[in-house]
Amino acid sequence: MMNMRKTANFLALFISVFIFSQAKSLKKIPAKKNSKTIVKKVSEPKVNPDWVVINGEVPVLIPQKKNGKFGYVNQKGKFLIEPEYHIAVFFAEDCNLLNSPNEKIRKFGTQKYATVEKDLISYRIDQSGKRVYQYKNTDLGKCQSVFKQQQYQAYILNGFYGIIEPSKFVNAADYRDYQIYPQYEYLHIMEGDDVSNPMIVASHNDRFGVIDVHNNIIIPFEYSNIKRNFSWKLGKMFEVTKDGTNYYYIDSKNKAY
Repeated sequence: MMNMRKTANFLALFISVFIFSQAKSLKKIPAKKNSKTIVKKVSEPKVNPDWVVINGEVPVLIPQKKNGKFGYVNQKGKFLIEPEYHIAVFFAEDCNLLNSPNEKIRKFGTQKYATVEKDLISYRIDQSGKRVYQYKNTDLGKCQSVFKQQQYQAYILNGFYGIIEPSKFVNAADYRDYQIYPQYEYLHIMEGDDVSNPMIVASHNDRFGVIDVHNNIIIPFEYSNIKRNFSWKLGKMFEVTKDGTNYYYIDSKNKAY
């Protein structure tokens, strides 16, 4: 019995010493101070300085002619696609390719590409200037034309041009029936998306400018010609010339590119 008590006391003492030593050793473990979480910085994509946007209303790449050939300049006038084409139009959709019977070709009909022509061969190029597709008649589909009725039209009175709104025009002898009373040598309503506020190419004193339907001057009458093409619809720009030979594009603020 006595031996059993001694054994029990010994075990109790051993356990106490073991626990005390473990607690003491735990206290000796230094705590980490000011631990920092390492966060990797995600690098932002580099912006090409050549793709500068001065005017958000016009394209980043603009057709431009140099030495008789067309290429594309940025909004600062720097050539990003060298001039080598006989024809170059704005980057825009091509409905014939969008509706191509060849499904693999349809992507080239999107506005990511532009149509150019060299040596009587037509291509689609991407924004780097690479030719990615050569036109084939078998690839062309049928455009689904959507007719948009124009709200205004030109009207000639005594040899001068004005603007009327046909739905409201009743009496040609009443000046109040005219949107713009005939006073110009020539008028042409440019095709665009906003039929209620179209841009109108006008001629006054043998010089061309642009007005709106309220007869406000948008582009001063300082050009020998302004082309009546799709430049306003596709690029919100006008193709103009002062000498009758050298054409270039301007925006609605009369800024040249």
